[in-house]
Amino acid sequence: MVADRASPVATAPTRPKGGAPLGRGRGRAGDSMRSVIPFIWSDDVLLHEPEAAVWVGTPMPATEVPDRARRVRAALLAAGHPERAAVPHPDEDLLSVHEAAMVEWLRTASARWDAGPYAEVAGRRQVVPYVFPTPMMTSGRPWRYPAATHARAGVWCYDTMTPVGPGTWRAARAAADGALTAARHVAEGQRAVYALCRPPGHHAAPAGFGGSCYLNNAALAARALAGRGWRVAVLDLDAHHGNGTQAAFWDDPRVCYGSVHADPGDGWFPHVVGYADETGPATGEAAGTVANVPLATGAGDEEWLRGVLTIAEGAVRFGAEALVVSLGVDAAGTGPDAPLAVTGAGFAAAGRVLAGLDLPTVLVQEGGDDLETIGDLVTATLAAF
Repeated sequence: MVADRASPVATAPTRPKGGAPLGRGRGRAGDSMRSVIPFIWSDDVLLHEPEAAVWVGTPMPATEVPDRARRVRAALLAAGHPERAAVPHPDEDLLSVHEAAMVEWLRTASARWDAGPYAEVAGRRQVVPYVFPTPMMTSGRPWRYPAATHARAGVWCYDTMTPVGPGTWRAARAAADGALTAARHVAEGQRAVYALCRPPGHHAAPAGFGGSCYLNNAALAARALAGRGWRVAVLDLDAHHGNGTQAAFWDDPRVCYGSVHADPGDGWFPHVVGYADETGPATGEAAGTVANVPLATGAGDEEWLRGVLTIAEGAVRFGAEALVVSLGVDAAGTGPDAPLAVTGAGFAAAGRVLAGLDLPTVLVQEGGDDLETIGDLVTATLAAF
């Protein structure tokens, strides 16, 4: 195992400069270290059932399927993790991260689609955009909100891989509720809580969604904790850069964002952001609050864990008082589109690095499409806490 050799994991930071413990009395580490991490669940996360994903113009079998959540839940229950119900939150809570018009589109898109001729014409009940009002289309001039439902879809969704179907809104809301419920439990003294969110969220930006994400669950949890006066670090372990989370906190001095991911310069999603020189605003209180560690295609445990340590050290320098982990497990080399080659031992070692920060922690499920391994990878990471 990497952690047993001379490796970055052995030097995981637990204290900031000056030697003061990071937790600052916010949680009860002694009690929770003797217990198993609870997880938050809602049956509604299973309601999003994409028929297909359109990639380079071709319908492909969907990989962000309900069985992802079922497999993780089964593994958690088998490992003895107690289940807690997600508590519904008002739609207004979503506005702490997302623009109201985007939330309204997600809430009504399926019904608008069903009200038109689209199911008959397109042969399916799922909303997929076909035109995107980019600056090239309008030549930089002001543009007007499209009248047609099928044209409006591309205002909010920035790819063709993220369909909206009859159950999508309820599933996305349940995922958001799960993350917010986990944040509440942590704010009230639970040391670590895992939110089994599905669909995932870290590609959902304040005014747009894509990458199989609709609402940014991790960002909502971080905003809720920051709203209580805590300095929050969001550390993203998903194999792809969390462009939506980075955008949500780019100008927010209360939240830092760190991500270790496949290099978009090698051709990986989200392609246009996630580079190492993106470190936050050039000036102001939020300068330097973003850290991106892009990795070459096929990078394994050593390289990935060095990246995890880098963003963990960034949280220490930031003086974080709470942690939100975007726990994607698609960095494992077993999925259908795996850009990295991290092992189960690597995920467990990363869990120990993050646990070493000794912070109240919300862990939020992001990617991971290999149904045979997703449950084991999640439980291996949580076991390290």
